[in-house]
Amino acid sequence: MNTRTVIAGTGSYLPEKVLTNFDLEKMIDTSADWILSRTGIRERHLASPEEATSDLATKAGRAALDMAGVDPADLDLIIVATLTPDHYFPSTAGFVQRNLGAGKAAAFDLEAACTGFIYALTVGDLFIKTGTYQKVLVIGAEVLSKFLDWEDRDTCILFGDGAGAAVLVPGDDSERGIISTHLHSDGSMAELLYVPAGVSRMPISKEAIDQKLNTLKMRGHEVFKVAVTRLSEVVDEVMEANGLGEEDIDFLVPHQANLRIIQATARKLKLPMEKVIVTVDIHGNTSAASVPLALDAAVRSKRINKGDMVLLEAFGGGLTWGAALVRW
Repeated sequence: MNTRTVIAGTGSYLPEKVLTNFDLEKMIDTSADWILSRTGIRERHLASPEEATSDLATKAGRAALDMAGVDPADLDLIIVATLTPDHYFPSTAGFVQRNLGAGKAAAFDLEAACTGFIYALTVGDLFIKTGTYQKVLVIGAEVLSKFLDWEDRDTCILFGDGAGAAVLVPGDDSERGIISTHLHSDGSMAELLYVPAGVSRMPISKEAIDQKLNTLKMRGHEVFKVAVTRLSEVVDEVMEANGLGEEDIDFLVPHQANLRIIQATARKLKLPMEKVIVTVDIHGNTSAASVPLALDAAVRSKRINKGDMVLLEAFGGGLTWGAALVRW
């Protein structure tokens, strides 16, 4: 009997500080209503100056381990998906391993921008399916607020900080668990969404900082169009690969970037919005943390329950996009 990888527990963490649309009205030339109508975002959470990505990741990971009933000492692998690591090196996952006391676990980072959690989930799933590891902690965590130009209203209104996590273990039957994952990328459009300066292509310098090249740059309208198209395509791919129809999907857990993109994907699936998990209003776009934050909210509120067919999907810089189909 072929067993599947099961998500045994989920967890999340949002920093205490909340920045509302009304707060942003006082900072830049915008309005709370304009932000809400264009994005669906009401507020976002910001890490404190003392909080790094590993701090958020550790708290989300610990919550997921508690739900799963897994001791950190028993973990075999920790994967942290992030584009805002603590340092260039060592890995943020290494700090999470230390914080959790997961002494025997291998640990590494994975960077696929907003699709990072889907990529990391796929890697963890494959490690379990091959029998290499039995207990894997997958985390998406970001502190994007420290990489934003807070005078650029096209970007600073969108993003927030947070972390979400999932514990993966081998399932005890062939029905529940991760059914399939689907990953894609297109590096030809990398400059639509990126941070120009800071590493080997353009090392950090006074000139780069003066020009704010060490902050996130996005051509929003173009990203929006590509995102809607690629997410529709990957939804079709998931349905065809598994011989499913739209009626077979119980819940969609989309990347929480923009409510209009979420609604477009729901229309593609012919899903009513009550079957779509939406948390973008309370934390904005948290990149790799976005999908696991929404997933954890749905699991803890008991919207998603055993037996439900759940579709996870995301799109991000790189450009990257992907989806995962899970029988809960």
